[in-house]
Amino acid sequence: MCRLYALRANEPTRVECGLVRSQNNLMLQSEGDAEGLTHGHGWGVADYRDHLPMIEKQAWAAYHGEHFAKSAARIYAHTVVAHVRRATIGAPGMENTHPFSFGRFSFAHNGTVPNFAQIRPLILERTDPLHRAEIRGQTDSEHMFYYLLTRWSRGPQTSLLETLREGLEQIIAWCVAIDPERRIGLNVVLSDGEQLVGSRLNRTLWFLERDEIIDCAICGRPHVHHTPKTAYRAVEVASEPLTPDEPWKGVPNGSVYAVDPDYCLHIKPLRLPAASVAAA
Repeated sequence: MCRLYALRANEPTRVECGLVRSQNNLMLQSEGDAEGLTHGHGWGVADYRDHLPMIEKQAWAAYHGEHFAKSAARIYAHTVVAHVRRATIGAPGMENTHPFSFGRFSFAHNGTVPNFAQIRPLILERTDPLHRAEIRGQTDSEHMFYYLLTRWSRGPQTSLLETLREGLEQIIAWCVAIDPERRIGLNVVLSDGEQLVGSRLNRTLWFLERDEIIDCAICGRPHVHHTPKTAYRAVEVASEPLTPDEPWKGVPNGSVYAVDPDYCLHIKPLRLPAASVAAA
């Protein structure tokens, strides 16, 4: 298990309060989440500049020292992907720390692919050799990332949301064929800086849609240097609601989502065997 956060906004937005200052910020979740679990095996934050992800990450806990807080404080962006890790597959280390990136794409995962030793050859067989050569670590997450990029690059070109949906459905089908009793955890975020898509399967996930500028209850300031000609829109996605007094909504279990051009969350169901979905 891990914890993740993502933002997609139509204007550059500060994320420091959500990541390090809110009542249930991501740094606090790394020390202890709603279930009392610690996520101390690494952290990473990606934001986009000039259409490419700029990633800071470390293999130690986000709540150790000032590095995570300083990284969060500098970010002012349209698109952000952040992650704190609780290692399941792959030892703690930089090569196994999220987000992963390739070109303009960044990716983070909360969950576990069961029986990964058996799933891994199936993924690698269907991953382009150029992408296969980029795999540096041992995680199920990084292998999934390059498998999804292979599906995206080979076409026939579908939307990024459909590429994600079909790719995850295939991985789930392999898992169910090997052991239908084991639950797969697939909360992922995938972005190219302009698009942001993801999934929820058997892990908690929440979202918040914003359609106005407000003074933050934490820092007392708006998080956006607003352009008056633009109606501000943003979507935040997080493993747990970050603030107690805002209308966070649960992403349905067994679904994929995309932030659409109007900066609303568009949700579609995963087409799944019943055995793969736990009670929401």
